[in-house]
Amino acid sequence: MRRLDLIRHLESHGCQMLRDRGKHTIYVNRVALAASAIPRHREINDFLAAKSAAT
Repeated sequence: MRRLDLIRHLESHGCQMLRDRGKHTIYVNRVALAASAIPRHREINDFLAAKSAAT
């Protein structure tokens, strides 16, 4: 999965970017009290994308 597609999915489900430093971008969903670390690669492993999209 492409990184931008995953970010669009997270944002459409109420997630917000918390910080954008280092090797990962951290997204949080304050309603569900969950956080996901998205690596800075163009292609994201499908297992990681499914795990991040579940939050």
